[in-house]
Amino acid sequence: MKNIAFIFARGGSKGLPGKNIKPLAGKPLLHYSIEIAKATSSISEVFVSTDDEAIKQCAREKDAIVIDRPADLASDTSPEWLAWRHAIEWVTANYGSFDNFVSLPATSPLRAVQDVEQAIQKKAEMNADICIGVTPAGRSPYFNMVKMDQAGCVELVIQPTGTVSRRQDSPDVFDITTVVYVASPDFIMNNYGLFSGKVTSVLIPKERAVDIDDIYDFHMAEILINLKNEESKNVEK
Repeated sequence: MKNIAFIFARGGSKGLPGKNIKPLAGKPLLHYSIEIAKATSSISEVFVSTDDEAIKQCAREKDAIVIDRPADLASDTSPEWLAWRHAIEWVTANYGSFDNFVSLPATSPLRAVQDVEQAIQKKAEMNADICIGVTPAGRSPYFNMVKMDQAGCVELVIQPTGTVSRRQDSPDVFDITTVVYVASPDFIMNNYGLFSGKVTSVLIPKERAVDIDDIYDFHMAEILINLKNEESKNVEK
């Protein structure tokens, strides 16, 4: 089974300019994803798809192979699914076919090797088209998420079939993380969107599911990484 890791890191970011190579606890954000990919024994090679010269240089510093992403696939409005297709076509043309496409977004620096390995294994076990990472949601559409009706009043997003007086009584719901996506290349090339086929998932603990979109997420990730580093130092002592 040949698993190829892909990291998609475009140059433009309105939420946090330059975030993909912004130093996080002493190293560029991009390097966290590359290091985890290289530490995952099931992964054969690591590619970084980008339109940005600084990101290309940053990727090469960690011996990742760079895919030049066309400008029209790197704008704010470009669906990342199309960048996925472009990367698959490029790797297939230059390095041959492979079995699993493994996306490890740069915005999830707290993932662990076990998250990636479990996702690869779960996709195979379930014979699924794609495996995604999920984490327990902080809010529930059955209990404390509302929408506005035509009269200007609010109501629950999903009306429960019975009385739900506590969040614990509502169905379990999860947030999709950006920790890991494992998919069949054929599925991506012949469909459009995560839920176009059979989808399975792996559960990611909250402390590893941080997705950096803005400076507040960035600071939270930095706090968690520094705490983890301090814990490691104390264990070594």
